Amino acid sequence: MYNTIKLEKGLYNLTGKIFSQVLEEADPSENYKDTPLANLDAFERQLKRFDIKVNGPNADFVEKFFTTTESAVLFPEFVRRSIKQGIDESILSDIVAVKSTIDGSSFNGISIAETIPYDTTTAQGNELPETKISEGSSQLVLNKIGRIISASYEVVRRQRLDVFTVALKAIGMKLGNAMTKEAISTLVLGATTIETEGEALTYSDLANLYSKFTDFNMTTLIASPTVVSQILKMDEMKECTSKNWREILLPFGTKLLKSSQINDTTVIGLDKDYALELATNSDLIIETDKLIDRQLDKISVSVKLGFKKIIPDAVKCLII
Repeated sequence: MYNTIKLEKGLYNLTGKIFSQVLEEADPSENYKDTPLANLDAFERQLKRFDIKVNGPNADFVEKFFTTTESAVLFPEFVRRSIKQGIDESILSDIVAVKSTIDGSSFNGISIAETIPYDTTTAQGNELPETKISEGSSQLVLNKIGRIISASYEVVRRQRLDVFTVALKAIGMKLGNAMTKEAISTLVLGATTIETEGEALTYSDLANLYSKFTDFNMTTLIASPTVVSQILKMDEMKECTSKNWREILLPFGTKLLKSSQINDTTVIGLDKDYALELATNSDLIIETDKLIDRQLDKISVSVKLGFKKIIPDAVKCLII
């Protein structure tokens, strides 16, 4: 059961596994089906075990994690999850088709080459046209994106956990935006471009960009806050469909995303399911020992990642 698991620093240092995965293996969530704990994962069950409330009107203070030596082991995972939640709230998850975990600090990905159109007919007895999938010719080196968090234990110990979560999520959101900037640079580089018909962006230009996607679908449109504002003011957008306040769909079904990581003269259209690969060699890296030992003065948080276009034809840019 969850209340008998021995928590220690070494659980963070198992090769190829993050702390939550280690806990889940020791205390599988499937064992709690049809019980009051069915909606909790292994980490959340440990919070319950030590009666640590991280949100709500009765949220505890940070120092609650350090009531015992075992409960202190949970603190780095709380920090990681809070920062990761902020990263996940960036638009990154809306533009990445697949995430690959690799060994080492560089990768090649794949390259797809085809010279004969798919609608070319083949006479009886002749060879079919070829599509060649091979290793990418250029090696992509992963870049490190991170931050030093400077805050002494004496400063944070009396902070409510829900407030501290917001601060960590904000750090994560900005890290996510930095990662998004890398992704956008990859999408723009070498992409097919078309220009607006006039100096100002019009709905006709957006529809024209949409028409350039033949084999693929323009599921997603990325634009700067200024350009998104211009799009939202278009008469055609009065009939736009949105499932909720965070999702704006153009009349032809494309999801509109706002990002300050793109300039005011470029709009990116892409098929989210085919365009972009994110490669990383680790999860979010945090100095766990310092957090457990309450040595919070300077804690580094980082991730190494790189981006590569999978299908170049699934990305096109509109230049204003």
